[in-house]
This record gives sequence, C-alpha cells and structure tokens, in this order.
Amino acid sequence: MATVAITGAGRGIGFELVKQHLAAGDHVISLVRNPAGATALAALADDSGGRIAVHQLDVTDLASATRAAAASGDVPIDILYNVAGAADGRSDLANIDWQQFDEVVDIGLKGPLRVLQAFLPRLREGSKVINITSQIGASTWPTGGYYAYGATKAALNRLMRSIAVDLKPRGIIIGLVHPGWVQTDMGGPKADLTPEQSAHGICTVARGWTLDRSGDFYKWNGEPHAW
Repeated sequence: MATVAITGAGRGIGFELVKQHLAAGDHVISLVRNPAGATALAALADDSGGRIAVHQLDVTDLASATRAAAASGDVPIDILYNVAGAADGRSDLANIDWQQFDEVVDIGLKGPLRVLQAFLPRLREGSKVINITSQIGASTWPTGGYYAYGATKAALNRLMRSIAVDLKPRGIIIGLVHPGWVQTDMGGPKADLTPEQSAHGICTVARGWTLDRSGDFYKWNGEPHAW
C-alpha cells in the first residue's frame, strides 16, 4: 500500500490516476485548484473509506502548495504525480496571446517545480516524482504550433532531468511520461486513448521506475521516448 499525491486530480488523467490507485489499495492525496467544483472526486472520496483526501492546491501559488503539503499530513509520499497543466492550441505567430502564453508556462513549468518544492520534505529514498509531459515537447516531434505548450513541456523535461541529477544521491526518482493522445478536455473526443487506458499505463510505468532511469522520458506504454 502506497501513499500517492496527485495534482489536477479533479478530472481527466488526474482523476483516473486517483481511481487506479484507489483500486490498488493505496492512500491518495488528491490536489485540486477548486475542490468545490470537483464533484465526482468528492463523491469518490466519500465512498473511499478514508483512503482519498481532497485538498486545495493552486500550482501557480507556492503558498497554496505549501499549505496543501502541510494540511495533507506528514506521511512520506511514495509517488507524487504532477498532472495539472494548460495548453494554448495551434498558435498564430502573428497574433500571440502573451497572457495565455505566460499562464501556460506558469502552470505547466513553474507549477510542477512549486509542487515538488512544497512536498520535498516528505520525499524519501525510493520516492518517485512522475511528471506528465508531452511528445510535443520533444525536439524530435515534427509538428508546428502549440508554441507555449510545446516550449513549456520541453522546458519541463530539461528542468526535471536537472532535478533528477540533484536528487539521485538521496535516492529520489524523477520520471517524465508522455500520456498518449487522450480523450480529455485537452485531447478532444477523437483522441486515441481513454483516460482510464492512459492512467493504467502511467501507473504501471511509475511503479516500475528505478533510480538508474531517473530523469528519463517514457511513453505511457513503457516505451522510451526520444528527446
């Protein structure tokens, strides 16, 4: 039985990760920006026998992340999932929405760093920090558009690889996972995978991640992803 913390737990992949870990018998710290709006998560928590706790956390606010880390107890975290993110769509080079650009970076790049910083005191040897990234952030991915989202995920990959080096002596494992093209609000209804399929794969990959592969980039199905 593990203790797991998940950002973006109110919907999409984050919510499915909650369900996957609940089914596995784990205790889940569900972190959401607006708990009042996460009605499905609240219902699941009510029926979980105390194995799901819901806490407010805004990844754009370090104080919020710090409060959530404190409010959720002092039990060591076995897996911390950074799931919360935002996207900018196809992008128009002539008409960049700079406010949206900054929001995507703040949520998708700075957000995981804030969360990791807040929960770092609860990580121990063998703890894992699994970051949901994207193939769009890989330099090998041949597509245009998505300027803010792609740049954010590329930067997240580099950031977490640096952190993997720094935390390796403490035995803390850092992972980067492309979740696939998933039928979420971001991926749309025509995507290849259901959130359940993606989350199941991510859980399997996360549980098997070892320290010698800390900082590596994988697909949801366990295949290595080219950088």
